[in-house]
Amino acid sequence: MKKQIFFAVAVLISSFSFSQKDELKAAERAIKDNNFAEAKAAIASAESLITNEDDKTKAKFYFLKGQAYYANGAAANKDIDLAIESFNMVEKIEGGSGKYSDDVSEIKKKMLSGFLTKGNDALEKKNYSLSSNSFEKAYRMSPKDTLYLYYAAATAVTAQDFDTALKHYLELKNMGFKGVEMEYTAVSKETGEKESFGNAAMRDISVKAGTHISPKDTKSDSKDSEIVKNIALIYVNKGENEKAIAAMKDARKANPDDFGLILSEANVQLKMGNKAEFKKLIEEATEKDPNNAELQYNLGVLAAEAGDKESAKKYYNKAISLDPNYSDAQTNMAVLILNEEQTIIEQMNALGSSAADNKKYDELKQKREDLYREAIPYLEASLKINPNNIQAAKTLMNIYSAIDDRPNLKIMKAKVEALEAAGEN
Repeated sequence: MKKQIFFAVAVLISSFSFSQKDELKAAERAIKDNNFAEAKAAIASAESLITNEDDKTKAKFYFLKGQAYYANGAAANKDIDLAIESFNMVEKIEGGSGKYSDDVSEIKKKMLSGFLTKGNDALEKKNYSLSSNSFEKAYRMSPKDTLYLYYAAATAVTAQDFDTALKHYLELKNMGFKGVEMEYTAVSKETGEKESFGNAAMRDISVKAGTHISPKDTKSDSKDSEIVKNIALIYVNKGENEKAIAAMKDARKANPDDFGLILSEANVQLKMGNKAEFKKLIEEATEKDPNNAELQYNLGVLAAEAGDKESAKKYYNKAISLDPNYSDAQTNMAVLILNEEQTIIEQMNALGSSAADNKKYDELKQKREDLYREAIPYLEASLKINPNNIQAAKTLMNIYSAIDDRPNLKIMKAKVEALEAAGEN
């Protein structure tokens, strides 16, 4: 009785195997006829039994599945992902030297070329989402070319698809991606400009031909610090502050002298209410490069946002002393000074009509005028650096009116009218 049961099971397994082979033949015929929907249906029927088959049958199954889901490039993204996975399975099973290896290699080359062309075309047309998707497909097609995944992440950032960008950047970080490339350049004799070549051989041919001179091989900077920095900034954008700070600490380990990271972490610490940590980071940044005008300006902005007006003034003045033509520093300094005006006005409005109140009113009025006079040099400097700064011109016009400086009021009124007329034309 037992022998009969085993025989029955064996017959059953055999019938399943024949059925599966029939499905594969059906899929093969459908692919030849470009009937990819029918091919996918046949593949789906055979898939449940493929794990029990030998490598030869498995390789055929995944080869056909890849073709069915790729549909000669006409498939949707989801199906193309399945096609890529299937062709990769063929290579894994056959080790690159089986019956289907050459065909898979040719198909993958065609697919890779298509993805890269689509990615570059979309980038030129500023369709960053499509570009990112295409570069990711190229990477999945050729995992050894990790630079494609980097392109996918960078274009996703530009598309403001931060979830996709974060996923790609984390994958790059975890694989230890550096992205260091060799750049092969030479100077064109005709234009005198430096030109890049795809490889050293192409560059050397141009040099030997006499069209180019001064060949140079240059290694690009490692992209690892950029990647961890972008991971941190994406977390900031998503409002995930704790993850952002952890990522920034990793980023700073990779690039401890990156002022942008110090400022970004300081900003996040400030948002979280960690004022002590904020101050510590600000001081660290200042110590690293006390003569960096842009850094001093950024420190001023952060200090102003924190409500530390005295520190903000100190940083803005330092930026101006380092770079007198720093228009934004001049303007922000004036704004910081004039922000105190509102408190003075509120105090003036709250006074009564007694002799003491009248005296206090005169004192406050003088204090407000002193503010105006303190702000004037910064506004004038800003307007001199940027003659089209109509906001600075209007503010100066109002100040000259308030302090009854009629000659300068007349000049500034004409300036504002001229700027307004230019803006309308």
